[in-house]
Order: sequence, then structure tokens, then C-alpha cells
Amino acid sequence: MEKQGPVKNGAEPCPATDRVSLLNCIDLSSSDIHQSVSLLKQACLDCGFFYVINHGISQEFMDEVFGMSKRFFELPLNEKMKLLRNEKHRGYTPVLDELLDPDNQVHVGDYKEGYYIGVEVPEGDPEAEKPFYGPNVWPAPDVLPGWRDTMERFHREALVSDTKGYFTVYSFLFSTIEIYLIYYLCAFREVAKAVARIIALALDLEVDFFDKPEMLGEPIATLRLLHYEGRVSDPVKGIYGAGAHSDFGLITLLATDDVLGLQICKDKDAKPQIWEYVAPVKGSFIVNLGDMLERWSNCIFKFGIRHYVAPRYKEVEKVIIAEYTTLSTSVVVVILLPLLVWSTLHRVLGNGRERYSIAYFVEPSHDCLVECLPTCKSEKNPPKFPPVKCGTYLCQRYKDTHADLNVYNKLQN
Repeated sequence: MEKQGPVKNGAEPCPATDRVSLLNCIDLSSSDIHQSVSLLKQACLDCGFFYVINHGISQEFMDEVFGMSKRFFELPLNEKMKLLRNEKHRGYTPVLDELLDPDNQVHVGDYKEGYYIGVEVPEGDPEAEKPFYGPNVWPAPDVLPGWRDTMERFHREALVSDTKGYFTVYSFLFSTIEIYLIYYLCAFREVAKAVARIIALALDLEVDFFDKPEMLGEPIATLRLLHYEGRVSDPVKGIYGAGAHSDFGLITLLATDDVLGLQICKDKDAKPQIWEYVAPVKGSFIVNLGDMLERWSNCIFKFGIRHYVAPRYKEVEKVIIAEYTTLSTSVVVVILLPLLVWSTLHRVLGNGRERYSIAYFVEPSHDCLVECLPTCKSEKNPPKFPPVKCGTYLCQRYKDTHADLNVYNKLQN
């Protein structure tokens, strides 16, 4: 048994468990930018995971959003299914909707449910035609009474910092709870931009390199509320809260409750693989740097890199239980996996306790060309990967890992 705390550089340690990863901790309020850059470089060369603290989002605010998330997931399934995710990946994702590790999750998907919230773009705006942009899907006020009262103190003017100004111009369209959630998304975005500036310096770029409009100036930014039911995972049987996967994009910020569950594997090719828990640290975000950064950095930031060509087609039998109709069915899903670059594998194991987390995925703009950075290539180290547009790449990755919406249409009919 490994007896080490889960965090370095100032944060309070959590109780030891079978194996807990020792991660760097970056203080975003620190004036010592050189130390922050050094800590991030170390984290990237190790596993691409680290904590950030003093990020400017209060614990009171976090607690309220977790409470709000719990109230949503406590709704009856038939109410949640009315908000089923759409083709823009907005709304509710049921248990088993996502299949992240088809090699090991042989018969079922993830034992988690989620709720996607993206960049709010009103219908009729030309930007709403792009993937991952458009109006969000919201619960009706009468379904969750009291939400608005709880959120009244968050004034609409708090949202004027959004780069496209939607919250100012269209604020009359949103309920108080909607504004509260979008405010939370904007606050997350500022934390992500702070992390991106440290990444830029670590790669010998200008500090504002990722602030450009075509990069994080107008990002694809997605907030996802997550709930893991109190099921005990069994890797031998392929039962996971979330199967082993790497994140698709640039930066993921993760807030969790105090229930242990997240694990990382620093060496994908080890036999057997060694999995380490990432312990929750109160008041922090767990930061995960994803596949796009590996492409951009030309594997300078390796994260235990591995890339391979998967079989062109892999048929996976998924069982989707539709409790709201007491109907169950077995569906064959065909998944096309292109040549992929994987950042650090991570997964979630259930231990019999319910677990809640909130993930914030920050990606470049749709038309951003992800290609080797000028500081990461040379004659002896040419680009390892072809350029790819961010929107194209993300659409394929989401398609690979989520159930076809037609499955739900068949169940409802």
C-alpha cells in the first residue's frame, strides 16, 4: 500500500488509499510565474494532470452549483428524458449513453448520467449553425421549483464579460437559473484561459498565444454536470463509472465532490497497467491536458503518449435500459476510430457511493487549425501529425463515443 499524499506544493493532503497519485498544485494567484511554468512543465512530462487553487471561484458558489446539479439528477427519468441531448450535444445524457472504452466495456457503456451546457447562441444567429453552438436545453421552471429563488442574487449584469456579448443582448430570454449556469460556465472559462497562458509560456510562446480569436478567443466551451450512481465497478466484467479514455481537446477543468473515483494511468503500455487515484482536494480544480495539446506540442508534452490505428470498424453491443417505458433493447453500434493521439488515460471506478462532478471542456474555435507549433518543431524533429480543424476533429470524437440518437427515437416509438 502506497502511503503518500495526493498533492504537492501547499494543498492539504487527503487520506491515503491503495494508490494515490502525487500531483503538482499550481496557485493561480501566485506572482511567481516562473514557478507556475516549472510546475506545469513537470506535470506535463509526468502525466498531464495537476491541481489549480486560488482560481477565483468561491467555494460557496461551487457548493451551490453542486446542489443544483444534484436536484436535477434526482428528477424522475421520464422528466430528464424530455431534455435528451440533441445533435449539438446540449441536454441530458442517460446512463449507458457514452461508451469510452469499447475494448473493455464489452456489453455496456458508462454507468453515469450527464447534462451538457454549451456556449449560448440564440436561434437565428449565424453562429448557431456551427456544431456545438446554439441554444441550450433547459428544464422547465415548474419542474424544479425554488431554483430561481436560490439564484436571484446572481444579477444578469454579472455576465457582460462574455466575449460575444450574448448575455447582455439576449439576457431577457433567460431564466435566473439559466443565467446562473451560464455565469458559472464563463467563470470556468476565465480559469481555463489563465491555465492556457501558463501553457503558452511553458512552450516558449507569447503569453497571449492562445487568446487569439481563432483559438480561445471564441472557444468551444462545454460544461458537463455528471452523476455516477452508487454502483460498484467491476473491471473484470467491464463495468465502469467511466471507461478508460483520454480527453479530446485542449484543457479540461474538473470539480468533484469528496468521493474518490477518478483514476489515471501514467503508462498505457505497462503490463499490467497501473492505475492511481486522483484524490479530491477541497477548493481546487483538477486540470487535464488533452489530445490537442499533444498534437500542438509535437509530443514535447508526452503524457505517456501512444498512437495507433484501431480496427476500421468495431461492433459493440450496447444495452440501453429505458426505464421510462419499462422497455429494454439490444442495439449494435458501429464505431469508426481514426488514427488518434492519446493523452493520459483516465477512468472512474464506482465504490458503492453516489458521486457528482462538474467538467468544463475548453477547445479552440471551430475553424482553428491544430498543427505543430513553431517552437515545437525543427529539422531533426519535424511535425508528427497532419493539421486538423478543431471542429472536424471534435465532431468525429463525439460521434465515436456517444450512442446514436436514433436509438432513443426507436425506444420512444
